[in-house]
Amino acid sequence: MPPDASLAHARDAGRSYGSENADGFAARVAALNAAYEHHSATAVLKRALSDPDVGRLALVSSFGAESVVLLHLVSVINKHTPVLFIDTQMLFEETLEYQRELSERLGLEDLRVVRASEVMLAAEDPDGTLHQRSTDACCDLRKTRPLQLSLSGFDGWITGRKRFQGATRASLEFFEADGDQIKVNPLAHWTPEDIQNYMVENRLPRHPLVAKGYPSIGCAPCTSPVKEGEDPRAGRWRGEEKTECGIHFVDGKMVRTGANT
Repeated sequence: MPPDASLAHARDAGRSYGSENADGFAARVAALNAAYEHHSATAVLKRALSDPDVGRLALVSSFGAESVVLLHLVSVINKHTPVLFIDTQMLFEETLEYQRELSERLGLEDLRVVRASEVMLAAEDPDGTLHQRSTDACCDLRKTRPLQLSLSGFDGWITGRKRFQGATRASLEFFEADGDQIKVNPLAHWTPEDIQNYMVENRLPRHPLVAKGYPSIGCAPCTSPVKEGEDPRAGRWRGEEKTECGIHFVDGKMVRTGANT
C-alpha cells in the first residue's frame, strides 16, 4: 500500500484527532510505520516534522553522550523545531556548558529549558536530598512530571532511542503510541557504529565527560564513571536495579530499560 493510501486508511479507521478512539489511534500509528518502513532516519525525521498525520512535534534531548546526532539532524532539517532540554538542576556543569555550546553552534532557534517548579521542589525536595532517599521519586519530581507538562501542547515527541540499547527495544519502530501522543524514533535502526561515524563525518563536538569514562550521562549525584568491559549504562544509578528515569512508557507503564534520550 503506498504511503498516501496507508495514511488515508488510518484516518478512516478513527475519528478526528480530538475524539479519535484507541483503535483509530493505533491504526494511524501502524499506518505511519507502514508508510515509512524503508525510509532512512533523515527521511523519517523530515517527513515526520511536516506530516499532518504525525502532528506537532518537539525534540526531547538530554544533551548527553549521543544527543548531538539527533540535534544536528533537526538543525539541518528545521532549526525552528522546539527542543525540550530537561534541566533537573542536578546536572553536571559539563552538561550545561555542552548544552550552551551545541545550541549556539547548531543554531537551535526554539530551545526550551524544562524544570520542576519552585513550588514543587519546596514541597517535595526542600533540601535537595530526595535522590538519597528515593531515586524514583527524584526522577519523577525533577524530570518526568515537568516533561509531561511541557509536552501537553504537542501531538508527539522525538526521541533518540535505538534498537541496540536493550532487549525490549529489539523491535523498536519509527513510530510508537505513547498514551494519546506519538513517539518518533528516527534512529531506531542505527548501530553504535552509525552513531560514531555520523559524529566523525560531521565533525560534531563530543560531550566532555565521555573522554573521562562517562559513556552515559545523567545527573551528577547518580552517575559514576564506567570501567572497561562494563555495560555503558553501568554508571547510572550504580548499585540499584533502576536503569530508567521514567520518561519512556509503553501502554502506560514505565519501561525499566536503558535509555539515552
